[in-house]
Amino acid sequence: MESTFSSPADASLQREAGAAGLLTPLADLDRVYELERVVGFIRDLGCQRVALQFPDQLLGDSGVVAARLEETTESKMFILGDTAYGSCCVDVLGAEQAGAQALVHFGPACLSPPARPLPVAFVLGQRPVALELCAKAFEAQNPDPTAPVVLLSEPACAHALEALATRLRPRYLDLLVSSPALPLPVGSLNPEPEPLERFGRLFPLVPGRCLEEYGAFYVGGSESSPNSDLDPDLSRLLLGWAPGRRFSSCCPDTGQTQDEGARAGRLRARRHYLIERARDARVVGLLVGTLGVARHREALAHLRNLTQAAGKRSYVLALGRPTPPKLANFPEVDVFVLLACPLGALAPWPSGSFFRPVLAPCELEAACNPAWPPPGLAPHLTHYADLLPGSPFHVPLPPPESELWDTPDVSLITGELRPPPTWKPSSNSGCSALTLRPQLELAESSPAALFLSSRSWQGLQPHLGQTPVKGAVSGRRGIAIAYEDEGSS
Repeated sequence: MESTFSSPADASLQREAGAAGLLTPLADLDRVYELERVVGFIRDLGCQRVALQFPDQLLGDSGVVAARLEETTESKMFILGDTAYGSCCVDVLGAEQAGAQALVHFGPACLSPPARPLPVAFVLGQRPVALELCAKAFEAQNPDPTAPVVLLSEPACAHALEALATRLRPRYLDLLVSSPALPLPVGSLNPEPEPLERFGRLFPLVPGRCLEEYGAFYVGGSESSPNSDLDPDLSRLLLGWAPGRRFSSCCPDTGQTQDEGARAGRLRARRHYLIERARDARVVGLLVGTLGVARHREALAHLRNLTQAAGKRSYVLALGRPTPPKLANFPEVDVFVLLACPLGALAPWPSGSFFRPVLAPCELEAACNPAWPPPGLAPHLTHYADLLPGSPFHVPLPPPESELWDTPDVSLITGELRPPPTWKPSSNSGCSALTLRPQLELAESSPAALFLSSRSWQGLQPHLGQTPVKGAVSGRRGIAIAYEDEGSS
């Protein structure tokens, strides 16, 4: 329990702080970080102040990269690290605080549109790929040359997909190559026909074809961490891909392949369980997991309206990165919903670490919207923007008089019949925290207050006037983990 909800007492004393060392050889910096392309991006915009965003694992190279760019472009560079939420999102708030005119993002990225207009260049990296081994692995996993297959990859391997497709196309004719959905350069026009954008990738589909017809071959991962359930990028692909289509992965270093059907089934089963937990919940905590992704305010209002329509109470919590100690302070909340980018919403959490389950917005939509298609027919949407009006996947709430609100529903967890919502969605934007009693008295309706009144211990009792007066005495000296009168152990 101590390791879950708190840190050991001596952890802060044993922790070593210091700057990380150089991770990449100096001779490879230009190739790994694509400095020539970054220099062209800065010069084309004529920026004098540029923010460089690095994830934690690449901060060791940040000083050398910034120094080289300053020397080449004569512009001022600012290094952004330790972002408030996730390093995969563009930190537009940090760039604004530095007065930057543009931002260069290094490392894995969710490619979500930023909340504020800012020129952004992405450097995803170029991981070596054994093309011959991957081609043999593809042929072993796809013996039918006429079957439609999409080539997918982790962001750092995207540069090698076209070369891999060139080796395979003499035999495989119906082969589709995906590419990262990078923002277009300033002043450029959209390609015609415009490719389909899903999962942070572009799919150049032929007119009349749909993505659900294709199987998938994913290049990424490593043998040292074979558990792909912990990879949020692969998780969103497995959850969103057509269940009836084959999905296999390949290690770019060794060519070792694996059928991901079993893992996709486990992920879907976990999501169905979370939907049931959300349907049983009475109090929902909405965690603000991003402030830099577009339409996050609109999505937050949409989730609050969902919980209100389903007869649930919701609380908006802005806690930064969610951790078990933070969320354990809210035992009144039955489930939490993390409003974040697609990768942040599917970030791996240690098993059993949180006191309450943490859901993605799509699970809350499926639990609270009676018009949402049943499991197996509804797509799993990993980006909250797909739930909002204007998206082709948006499903509006049924009108208050619809029979969908009164449909009997049995909990698959408790086996009990769930009561219908006590009140329907309302267009009134006023405060709904007050309810009318039969005696025409106004009383505040708060699940948190009701929960507090049901506790056997409700905090320290003041006992005003009942405590004898005593003179001040000297208290304990020292710090919380080691007072002077405790001695050393």
